Amino acid sequence: MESLLYSILGVLVSLILAFTVGMTYMGLSRKITARIQNRIGPPFYQNFIDAMKLYSKSTGIHHGVMHHLGPAFIMVTSVMSLMIIPILNDSAFFTNMNFHGDLIFLLYIMTFGPLGMALGAGQTGNPNSAIGVTRGLSQMVGFEIPWVMAIIALMIRYDTSSIVDIMNIQADAGRWIMFSSPFTFIAALLAMLGMFRYSPFDIVGAPTELASGPMSENGGKYLFTMMSSSSIFAFAKLTLYVNLFMGGADNLLVLIIKTFALYMVPLLYGTVSPRYRTEQAVRYFWGWPSFFGLLAILYAVFF
Repeated sequence: MESLLYSILGVLVSLILAFTVGMTYMGLSRKITARIQNRIGPPFYQNFIDAMKLYSKSTGIHHGVMHHLGPAFIMVTSVMSLMIIPILNDSAFFTNMNFHGDLIFLLYIMTFGPLGMALGAGQTGNPNSAIGVTRGLSQMVGFEIPWVMAIIALMIRYDTSSIVDIMNIQADAGRWIMFSSPFTFIAALLAMLGMFRYSPFDIVGAPTELASGPMSENGGKYLFTMMSSSSIFAFAKLTLYVNLFMGGADNLLVLIIKTFALYMVPLLYGTVSPRYRTEQAVRYFWGWPSFFGLLAILYAVFF
């Protein structure tokens, strides 16, 4: 019983940590982008202020049950993904609820939120929401292919589908997978550019074209839920990448350094890239990222 309560407490602390770090990273991204564009930008804690203001507001717009469930689906996906991903190496407090085969589970659960949001946005009747959902699902088909190929290459090469086993393999070998399986890391890294939906892959919620796309009819607590889930999901994805390719982290400071370094890749790439159209984004992911994913699988099979 004490072990179960300890695990539950660890999950709750992981959620607070993910929300805090994710919101801080999102705030820093606004500040860094502004400085690159020769602007001052908002303070890094502005997202926390925005979140509190959104939570204090209510909305009178209701479009049915699925409109309520759309943001909930995204939050469930974020929380469930975080619960499965271990936060630190060999830490009894931050092991969370991972299990053998958790990589296969994550491949499924990480698509649950966008599909649920598509149903919620579709019920609003707003054409901007429908167009944004169409673009989002199309783009997801693009980056999911190299991402899945990278995961398959890992499972083939190391004969496991457990995140913890892959972390232990790197610890025993004394070498990160990003160096021992570079094709796998490159394919996953290029796929990550689409997961965060920064430019040039921000066509889904392009404010100047679609009034934020799927979020057009969401405000107040709805938007707070989506904002919170995005921050948690961002931290979960970054931690997953660190665990799979960078050997995990022994303490929170190392985890913050590694996740922030990874977060800079899509952020800085987005500041110098113009927005792609949907077909351009899909063509991009089916090009070099998928090519490196194929090389990763061949390398795992034959070497």
